[in-house]
Amino acid sequence: GSASVNGLDVVKDYKLIRRQVGYMPGRFSLYPDLTVEENLHFFATIFNTSIKENYHLIQDIYQQIEPFKKRRAGKLSGGMKQKLALSCALIHKPSVLFLDEPTTGVDAVSRKEFWDMLKKLKDQGISILVSTPYMDEASRCDRVALMQDGHIMKIDSPSNIVRDFDKKIIAAKGSNMLQLLKELRQTEGVYDAYPFGEYHHAVLNKGTDAIKIPAGAETISAKANIEDCFMDLMKTHAKQ
Repeated sequence: GSASVNGLDVVKDYKLIRRQVGYMPGRFSLYPDLTVEENLHFFATIFNTSIKENYHLIQDIYQQIEPFKKRRAGKLSGGMKQKLALSCALIHKPSVLFLDEPTTGVDAVSRKEFWDMLKKLKDQGISILVSTPYMDEASRCDRVALMQDGHIMKIDSPSNIVRDFDKKIIAAKGSNMLQLLKELRQTEGVYDAYPFGEYHHAVLNKGTDAIKIPAGAETISAKANIEDCFMDLMKTHAKQ
């Protein structure tokens, strides 16, 4: 096969591509024995630039960790390591940013802050390609590729993916959630059932509007989101 970035071939034009892309791996890969400031200076030097020259690109992000610029990177918290890694990926002013599961292992507040930062970068004209296991993050993207076992099951905008979902969903909960899940999966008219927050989602067969509710269960009607669509596509994919 072949691949290109910004119209450049990844084999023939890899040197040009290096200068146009930023990359943030899933695992923290900066130098733990260098300080925050030293790591950033090192990456700027590699790309023949300086922190001062492109500081405007990272200002909103770096200001949050600048008070700790003399601290060794290995001693930072998960959220601070994340911000430093993103700063280092941006310091050479890339036009495309690749992020490999950037929020894995960080707390919910840091995850939200990180995606708010990505939104600002997008507004500056930077294209961002991110992999994530979190469907709530995927729903914030302009375009999503849902994958399973290395195969792309669907590519579209999150709103279009949800719009194409054509089955009714009932959310159910009870005193014994494990038993309830087993009963829902055995209920006539149920296509699939799986845990979903404090409820179980029961996806009904096409054309089915109601089912016999297991005894003692509390139910409400639920709207599909991108996670429901992903579960549906996985089930379809498994049958092929």
